[in-house]
This record gives sequence, structure tokens and C-alpha cells, in this order.
Amino acid sequence: MFPSCYSKPSDSGGKRSSIAKVLLGVFVVYMLHTAWLLYGFVNTKPCDGSTGELCIYSYLTGRPRLQLSVFTCLLPDNSQLNLAVKVDPFDPHLTFENQVNISLPEETQANGTLYAVVYVHKAGVSPLEDRKEVHYAAQLTTYITPPNTGDQKDTQKQPRAETPVSHWRPHLSVTLMSEDFSFSKAGLPSDVRRYMRVSQEGRQMIYLPLLLVNELSFRVRDLMEISSRTVQLPLTVSYEGISLRRFRFWVHLHDIVYSLRQFGFTEENIDEIKETLVGSNLYLLVLTALITALQLICEFLALKNDISSWRKKKTMAGMSRKSVLWRCLSTLLIFLHLLEETSLLVLLPVGLGACVEVWKVFKVFKIQMNKKFHINKMDEEERKTVEYDAQASRYLSYLVFPLCISGAIFSLAYLRQKSYYSWLINSLVTGVYAFGFLSMAPQIFINHKLRSVSHLQGTVLMYRGVNTLISDLCSCASLFSTSVSFSSSHQLSCFRDELLFFLYLYQRRLYVSKPRRRETVTKKVKTH
Repeated sequence: MFPSCYSKPSDSGGKRSSIAKVLLGVFVVYMLHTAWLLYGFVNTKPCDGSTGELCIYSYLTGRPRLQLSVFTCLLPDNSQLNLAVKVDPFDPHLTFENQVNISLPEETQANGTLYAVVYVHKAGVSPLEDRKEVHYAAQLTTYITPPNTGDQKDTQKQPRAETPVSHWRPHLSVTLMSEDFSFSKAGLPSDVRRYMRVSQEGRQMIYLPLLLVNELSFRVRDLMEISSRTVQLPLTVSYEGISLRRFRFWVHLHDIVYSLRQFGFTEENIDEIKETLVGSNLYLLVLTALITALQLICEFLALKNDISSWRKKKTMAGMSRKSVLWRCLSTLLIFLHLLEETSLLVLLPVGLGACVEVWKVFKVFKIQMNKKFHINKMDEEERKTVEYDAQASRYLSYLVFPLCISGAIFSLAYLRQKSYYSWLINSLVTGVYAFGFLSMAPQIFINHKLRSVSHLQGTVLMYRGVNTLISDLCSCASLFSTSVSFSSSHQLSCFRDELLFFLYLYQRRLYVSKPRRRETVTKKVKTH
């Protein structure tokens, strides 16, 4: 038997790569499925009865005389209905808005609930006696924990009440699909089928009006707390006739909000998502979804390649310790800053990135915490890298320290309006945003001294550069002018990835034909 001249490579990296490809494939399939659904309800074809298709026609085609009635009740079971709004005659194509005062029953005043039941039925006939009526029940109250608006001294003496309190929704938005559309019985969309009631009139099948209460219209900031002394509260009832396309669009948005509640999103986070969904045009929203999907794919690929390349690193030669440490601290500070003013959609990727940056610090400083805390020794190339890193940091400190001190003094005026913790976090984050570009200087300096960029992962820089470039271009075009987007200062800080990528391309062009001596020697040894 001849001795083996090489060791068998580990297949753990291949398994991880396969898992990443499977996850990426599942994500791409999900986005394609979502795009197919969007195409489906945007391009719903009407039924053609001349071809022999079995069609379901609209009840509104016969122009019946209708009435819209809004009742309030403690339970939506057709018992003890109190009439609040009556519109007779009711034209589904006309938009209106009524403001009324609702008297609250004693059960609702005692932290109870109240429902609104909207009926569309024949005019002059009770909705309970009309066989072709349609109705929709919606809550006029919701339970949330009231914010603590007292002073700090009162908060220390009395614990904050965590019991949810009933709040009043002052808006009730009613929508009805008023388009004269005929459906094919064989190709009836599933989202429409949930709201459809079919009636048989001779040989013809008709569907009753598609009624929906738009619960995306109310916001947490509009809620009014109900106390035991509250006797009446205002209610604005608005109506709008919509097309089939918009009706299906609202149904899908309601499903999205329901799913977010099941995943544990707070009402404040859901409010921000509502502002994004409701305040956008349908085609603009689809474009936004596609761009967001592209950004998620770029971020996922960048994170995957970044973790993979750092796991394979056996030497930290050429890597700036100060840049890695600065990026870790800046990411943690940005996470603490966004924790107070941004939604969960932004916090999740930033928090995951902060965890990865902390792991990089342990890698670049060669810190291991198996059973004992110890730091591994550095080789000659790593010592030379640390010297260059210290030299670049010393030059950089001549500029950064005066600017940081002057900026902290200038921000003392902020301390009068906020707490010391908020002032400290805001001052540090402002420094991170202002000097984020300078944090790249040590790494650029090390690349210049070593005449090499082989220690950097170009794929990661490319994905991050493309991701932030898309985000910044969309921000400039006002495509993402919503509360869910990053702040303008955070968008400005993202340009560091683009600048680093362009500098990397420039240095790669200079040094790609001049590999370091150690790399050349290593390649020759491997060849022999």
C-alpha cells in the first residue's frame, strides 16, 4: 500500500453550501409563487357564457333597490341590534361618509367590547327577514396596554398597569365590490369564494354583493381610551365602491396583517406596515416587493459568503483589527439606536448582522473560549499586519479625536430635551454615521502596504455594494419614503459599502498581478 499523499477533504463545507442553495431555492420559488398570485388577481378574466361556460352573475346587475344599515351590538349574533347608520336608497357606486355619536352600553364602559354589523339588504325590509342580505361584523373596540405617561417618580412608587384597556376605533370603512363582473364557476378564485354567497334564480346563478370592512384604515394613534365615565363616542362611517382587482388586493392585505399578528408583531409594527401597504399604488407596491426580494437575496448571499469565508480563514494576515472592531461597535450602536425608533422589519437583519460582527471580532483577535479563555499567538505576517494597522490608526486619530470632541460638545444641547442614555446613544450613533467612511482607512492602508487584496472577500463586497446601491437609488427616487425604511443618516452610512467596493476594485486592478511573496511560495509548495 502506498502512503496517502493528501488528506481527504471534509464534506462539511459542501453540506453547508447545499443547505444554503436549498434555502435560496425555496425563497426564489416562494417569490415566484407570490408573483404568480399577483398576476392572477390583476388579470382575472370574466366568464364567457357563449362558449358554454357555467357563469355566476352579479346580483347588482339587476339594479335592485338596496339599503345599507350599520348596527351596534355586544355580540355579533343578531341579538339586541341597535341601529347606528341607515342609508336608503343605497347606491353601490356612490361614495359617502357619515358621522354619528354611538351610545356605549354599560358592559362596554366596564372594559368590555362592542361590535358593528354592516348589512346590505333590500330597502324597506328588515335585514333579518331578507334572504338575500349580506353582512360583515367588525370590532369597534380593541384592547391595548395604555402607555405610561407619568413622571419617573410616580413610576417608581406605583408599578405600571399591564392590564389591557378597551379602546375605541373612531373609523369604520366599508367597501363593496361594485364592478359588474361575471365569474366562471370552474375558475372561481379562492380568495373571492370565501366572501361569496351564491343564489339560484331559475337556470341562472347569481352571487350576492361582496362586502368587506377595511380594517387596514384604523391606526393605533387614532384609538380613544374608554373609561367608566364615557357615555358617547364619535364614529365616522365611510363607504367606497371598489373594483374586483382592488377587492382581491384588500383581501390579500388583510391576510398579511393577520399572519403578522400570529407571528407576534405588535400593533405599532403592524401600523407601519399598513402605512406602507395602503399608502402605495398597486403597481408601485409590486415593484417595491420585487426590489425588496432582490435586496433580501443579495443580503442573504452576502451573509452566507461572509460567514463561509471567515470560517475558512486560518490566518488573519491582511485583515485590519481596528476596522473589524469598529464595524462591530458601530453595528451594535446602530442596533441600539434603531431599537427605539424603527420597526421589527429593520431590527431583525441589523441584529443578525451585529451577531456576525461580534463573531468576527473573536476570530480576528484569535480569542477562543472552549474550556479556558486564551488567545492564540500570531505569526510573522500577522504581526506585520498589526503594525500597519496601528500605523494607520495613529494617522487617523489625528483627525478623528478633535472631530469627536467637538461633536460631543455641540450635542450637549440635546441633553436638555432627552435623558442621559438617549443623549449618549445619539451622540455615539452620530459619530458612527459621520466617521463611518473613515473606518475603512486602516484596511485600505494595509492593502496598500501589502500590495494585495487576496485576504478580502470580493463576493461579499459585491453583494453588499449592489444591495446598498439599490436601496440608496430607490430612496433618491422616493420609492421607499415610508416609516419602515431606514433613516436618512442610516442610508448615508450605507454608502461605505459602495465606496469600499469601488476602492476594492481599484486596488484589485493594481495588485491582482502582484501576489504577495508568501502566497507565491505557498502555491509552489502545494504544487510540489
